[in-house]
Amino acid sequence: MMSQAATLEQVWSWLGEVPDPEIPVISVVDLGIVRDVAYEGDEVVVTITPTYSGCPAMQVISEAVTEALHAHGLDKVKLVSRLSPAWTTDWMSETGKAALKGYGIAPPVQQAIDISGLRGGVKRGAFVEPEVTCPNCGSKHTQLTSQFGSTPCKALYKCLDCREPFDYFKCH
Repeated sequence: MMSQAATLEQVWSWLGEVPDPEIPVISVVDLGIVRDVAYEGDEVVVTITPTYSGCPAMQVISEAVTEALHAHGLDKVKLVSRLSPAWTTDWMSETGKAALKGYGIAPPVQQAIDISGLRGGVKRGAFVEPEVTCPNCGSKHTQLTSQFGSTPCKALYKCLDCREPFDYFKCH
């Protein structure tokens, strides 16, 4: 057991080294899954929010967070899973988005909404597809292939210039 508690800054730093199990180039902190770190007495409490409520990686993430803190001498660790507010790609860091791009996954971009079809609060038109940039060649000449990519939080796109398929981390 540690004789002296780690600072919250140290705990955040250690958690910043815990990779996401599905995308190992981005940490659970940069992905925005870790929402809060606090102490309750001598116990460190880490609040996490899944990218999707049924995210299959959350058990692995929980174990990795706990193991990382134990490895740094924090024996008393409590994980709190919070579903509300729902996770959003707005919580991703710029460092995380850059890591996604470097890994070949297009980072999320805000979607524009076609408001021309709005009448009386009811939307008649469709969402305008986001302008997704190919992480391989940088072209904006891309096309949605499937709403679901390698995981539920990603869509499959293809680049019409370099012809390479790639995942796009969906904005939500």
